[in-house]
Amino acid sequence: MAGVKDELMFTLVHDFFKEYLTRQTNRSSNTIYAYRESLVALFDFVKFERKVDLSGITLDMIDSRMLTKFLDHLEIERGCSIATRNHRLNRIRAFYAYAAKMEPLAVMHQEEILKVPIKTSDKPDIIEYMSEGAVKAILAEPDTSTRKGLRDQFLMLLLYDSAARIQELMDIRISDLRFGKTPTVILHGKGGKTRVVPLQDSTAEHFRNYASVFHPGESPYSEQYVFYVIRHGQKNKMHHDTARQLIHAYGIAAKKNCPEVPEHVHPHLWRHTRAMHLYQHGADLTLISQWLGHVKLETTLIYAKADTEQKRKAIEEATKAGPLGQKLNAERCTVSDDDMIKRLYGLKA
Repeated sequence: MAGVKDELMFTLVHDFFKEYLTRQTNRSSNTIYAYRESLVALFDFVKFERKVDLSGITLDMIDSRMLTKFLDHLEIERGCSIATRNHRLNRIRAFYAYAAKMEPLAVMHQEEILKVPIKTSDKPDIIEYMSEGAVKAILAEPDTSTRKGLRDQFLMLLLYDSAARIQELMDIRISDLRFGKTPTVILHGKGGKTRVVPLQDSTAEHFRNYASVFHPGESPYSEQYVFYVIRHGQKNKMHHDTARQLIHAYGIAAKKNCPEVPEHVHPHLWRHTRAMHLYQHGADLTLISQWLGHVKLETTLIYAKADTEQKRKAIEEATKAGPLGQKLNAERCTVSDDDMIKRLYGLKA
């Protein structure tokens, strides 16, 4: 494969995505996307650090020091959690493990990557979520008298009600929505696993309004994606980046009228928000775990811990403001075309 400085590296990258993940291990599209996103982020960081184009990156450039610097960048400058940092590291390790198996020359590079440890933390997991007032404020932003506004409001409403991951939302087809006595949606999650999630009657009604404009006359058994964009006269599944951008924009607009809205509203925030609201309204953690598609109940326990921490802070603030608090205080006195290279070597779908 020509056009790149390190032909071996890009050949391994290509085969990792196109052969190993796709054909040999049959990973889901969501999983492949997560691996691709991690490698692309690393390569973009190396480009910036070494001041080279994507085509100029080599295996020699990515040693333990470069990888550590990249992970620190994610955590400190990008604000990613330690869990996210470790997820990225594990995906990068997976690529190097594959490379070492396929090419003896890559073994020494894998050894460099393995020098970087998984990071541990003794701090409690912090879950960011929105108040019910913030959710209402954002959902009120779209102008539902327009096609775009009608679509955007229903997209965010379904994202919240289903607590779906953003890619799960984009993968929903009309046939996945069932509106019998109990409205439900079938979500296609990680590892090809599916789960059935109940929906509110109001969400079902919103869908009917949405479908009358975007899917008129469509069969309830249709395989058409619920959310789509028109390209060259054809309906194509909406990309998750498009959804992220519109959600972020509505968050910015809503914050002007509602201070409770966070600075950065992103799709996964809606998932955390729904889970937290369910817990605060008395839903059992086992039910929430099934709702979210968590493999282990322990993963869902973070919502209970976060709610307990939130209550502790509220009590602390109330104490500080009252007589007891006053007493306590007194006592204390970027080939050169990056897009083309990404497509050629499997770094872009």
